[in-house]
Amino acid sequence: MNLFEHQKFNNIIFSQTSLVKGEYEKCTFTHCDFHNLNLSQVDFLDCVFDNCNLSSSQLSNTGFKTVTFKNSKLLGLNFSDCNTFLLSLHFEQCLLNLSSFYKLKLKGITFNQCSLQEVDFAACDLSSAVFNDCDLKDATFDKTILLKADLRTAYNYSIDPEKNAVKKAKFSLSGISGLLHKYDIRIE
Repeated sequence: MNLFEHQKFNNIIFSQTSLVKGEYEKCTFTHCDFHNLNLSQVDFLDCVFDNCNLSSSQLSNTGFKTVTFKNSKLLGLNFSDCNTFLLSLHFEQCLLNLSSFYKLKLKGITFNQCSLQEVDFAACDLSSAVFNDCDLKDATFDKTILLKADLRTAYNYSIDPEKNAVKKAKFSLSGISGLLHKYDIRIE
C-alpha cells in the first residue's frame, strides 16, 4: 500500500491527475477538486481538507480518521459507506447539503457554521455533538441519539423528542419551535 506522510497538495484537480490509492497521514489538501471521484479504499489519517470540493464522491470503505474539513463543498456524500474504524470528523464552514450519516456513531462531532440542509442523521449517535450556527433545514432526525448535544445556535431544525433521544441536549428558547413542529402550533 502506498503511504504519503506530511505532504501538501495544492490546487489539484484529481479527475485530471489521479489520486493514488493508499494511506495519507498528516497531509493537507488545499483548493483541491475531488468532485465525483472514487475515494474507495483510501485512508486519511490526521488530514485537513481546506477549500476542497468532494461533492458526489464515492466513499466506499474510505477511512476518515481524525479529519478536518474547512470551507469545503461536500454535497451528496454518503458518509455511511465509510470505514467506521476510528472514524472521526470535524467540519468548519462546510456545505454538506444532501449528505447522509445514517446509522453512524459520531459522538462529540462538531459542525461549525455549516449548511446541513436535507442531511440524513437517522439512527445516528450524535451524543455530545455540537451544531454551532448550522442550518438544519429539512435534515432528518429519526431514532437519532442527541444526548447532551448542543443545538443552541442551530436553526431551521425539526426534531421530534418522542422519536429521538434528546435527554440533556441544549436548545435555545428561539429554537423551541423546532421541537414542537409536528404539533403544528404557532409560537410567537
